[in-house]
Amino acid sequence: MRRAACRALPPRAGSAAEGGFHLLGARAITAGLIVAWFLGQAPGPAVAAEFFAGGYSFSDELGGFRLLAASGSGTARDPVIVVEEFYEAAPVTLIIRRHDPTTLGLRTGQPSLTLVKNVVNRSRRVWAGFEVELQEILRKPSVYGDGLSFNQFGAQAPDVSSDSFAENNRVFEPYDRIQFQSGFVDPEATARFRITITDPTPVREFYLVQDPKLLSAERDGAWRALAARSEQHEH
Repeated sequence: MRRAACRALPPRAGSAAEGGFHLLGARAITAGLIVAWFLGQAPGPAVAAEFFAGGYSFSDELGGFRLLAASGSGTARDPVIVVEEFYEAAPVTLIIRRHDPTTLGLRTGQPSLTLVKNVVNRSRRVWAGFEVELQEILRKPSVYGDGLSFNQFGAQAPDVSSDSFAENNRVFEPYDRIQFQSGFVDPEATARFRITITDPTPVREFYLVQDPKLLSAERDGAWRALAARSEQHEH
């Protein structure tokens, strides 16, 4: 991106008030150009990205993060691997769409998608946790009756894991959430998450809300080390 160039305007003959007016105008223009350049340099996707893999597509069109790649067939042996960049420690939503029913297990009545997420922490904060939540309707919790879940009725330990967090807590009702805990992700580090999504009554489009967690003021002990770590990265 080209940087906007600005130069000082020569003084004009006239009254002091007129000269002051032009000086303020030049400063305002300069400030506006600086702000415009800064916004143009801010990280984040300029346009939405959508990648196809395993009979699904994955999109970052709701904003807040960058989707960089998706590959794989979506099975346990060949999971779909998505690569994402987060620029803030704030919730974002990945849109997942079904495109090829013949590859989704519909013939058995239990479509299954094994998904591995490689998430790059581009924020300047240390993440002390990470949460994912399924939604069949955007911004509404997934309920028992919609069928969408993190393999609620066949889940085994290996189908949910992370290389950055030692523990995970599954909350099936009234939400479909997994909370990854007991670990951290430094700025510029990459965290890997493995999950399995099932739905016996599939819809064409559903949503995966992803929420990096920061340190909580109520926690102490082991969390103090993480707090110190976070402060080091901020300074």
